[in-house]
Amino acid sequence: MAVITQVSLGVSDCERAARFWAAALGYARRPPRYPGDGWIVLAPPPGVPGTALAMDLSESPAEAFPRVHLDLTAGGRDLDDEVDRLVGLGARRVDWPHYPAQLEPGASPYVVLADTEGNRFCVAGRPRAR
Repeated sequence: MAVITQVSLGVSDCERAARFWAAALGYARRPPRYPGDGWIVLAPPPGVPGTALAMDLSESPAEAFPRVHLDLTAGGRDLDDEVDRLVGLGARRVDWPHYPAQLEPGASPYVVLADTEGNRFCVAGRPRAR
């Protein structure tokens, strides 16, 4: 059976993207697999499950409605707090027309954000208690 070991993003500024995603995920920079290849790879801390995230230069603009995107969970934090944290790191909210007016029973609400490169990603979790 195949296992996803890494997700790769095309970015226009590898260092900026790496700073954002390292802070967002709590990941650390991993030494390059091939010296001089230009890729920056971030990985979870030892003993913490997760998939590596790699960034390489791309001249293509970020897609408004990407076919593939990252889905994050707020973990133990309230969704609103996690979104505020990510926006504080440089993400921005994206108006998402496909958000369902009524979620399925038991489904977590989510927010669509764009990273510092404009790549869309979702954050799901429980909303702040009102």
